[in-house]
Amino acid sequence: MKILKGIQKVPGGLMVVPLLLGATINTFFPNALMIGGFTTALFKNSASALIALFLLCNGAQIDVKQAGSSLAKGVGLTMVKFILGAGLGWAVGKVWGINGVLGLSPIAVIAAVTNSNGGLYAALAGQYGDASDVGAISILSINDGPFLTMIALGAAGLASIPFMSLVACIVPILIGFILGNADEDMREFLAKGTVLCIPFFAFPLGAALNFGQIITAGVPGIILGLVSTVITGFGGFFVMKLLKAKNPAVGAAIGTTAGNAVATPEAVAAVDPSLAVVAAAATVQVAAAIIVTAICCPLLVSYLDKKVNGTYRKNKEA
Repeated sequence: MKILKGIQKVPGGLMVVPLLLGATINTFFPNALMIGGFTTALFKNSASALIALFLLCNGAQIDVKQAGSSLAKGVGLTMVKFILGAGLGWAVGKVWGINGVLGLSPIAVIAAVTNSNGGLYAALAGQYGDASDVGAISILSINDGPFLTMIALGAAGLASIPFMSLVACIVPILIGFILGNADEDMREFLAKGTVLCIPFFAFPLGAALNFGQIITAGVPGIILGLVSTVITGFGGFFVMKLLKAKNPAVGAAIGTTAGNAVATPEAVAAVDPSLAVVAAAATVQVAAAIIVTAICCPLLVSYLDKKVNGTYRKNKEA
């Protein structure tokens, strides 16, 4: 059986197939992965540790001359994700008020669109880009949480920058960066982890999702996920084009909603009680957006990658 080749034929398959498999098992057999021992440790609770290992391995591939490139990409992608998400949420609130439109409130829009799934970005960057693309996550991680959402909603005075969370994300990359630049053999040894880790952290990420969330959220939740993928995905793509990145399609990998964004509406409502009336509905819609973007974003990145490479090959042949 050609299992690996079959998976690789699916756009973003190394990430998408295990993620969907994990979500399917969690939806229909939620207790199957909770039997304890090594089974639960690997297939349910390993995502954070394996993503950290993945980042370390990718950090080792960043040549010291590429560090500036990772910084520029991270800043550019973070800014466009925030500006588009905040701008869209602000427009919804300005025109339709706190209850929003099509069942989508400003808090739901901003919570879903300004937050990106760091693990999914890293996986797609590792598959379609290079080490400098993956390194951008050290800056992108700042939008993984309620901080930017609170700023966008005018609550920045009651929030603090999650500085240590940002530091915690950078440390594995930095350690890998030091090892890879200190020893070429270490760089080559760790290179295997830039691919091997992807399906193993994709599965537990999926095992935290439930397809029932899409049904509960209904059409508004699906629309929210599609909006997040399309608007910020293309936004990230064009930013990478402006930066003249070698793999601009990787920019579309910010077209996701972070897993912890599901807690953002309630967190914001705790800061501003006036938003409590829409927080519950927003929470379910954001949960749906997480699943929709996890499915659609890899497809968009794959499409743009083929389009760019196809154009490049045609130009080269001409």
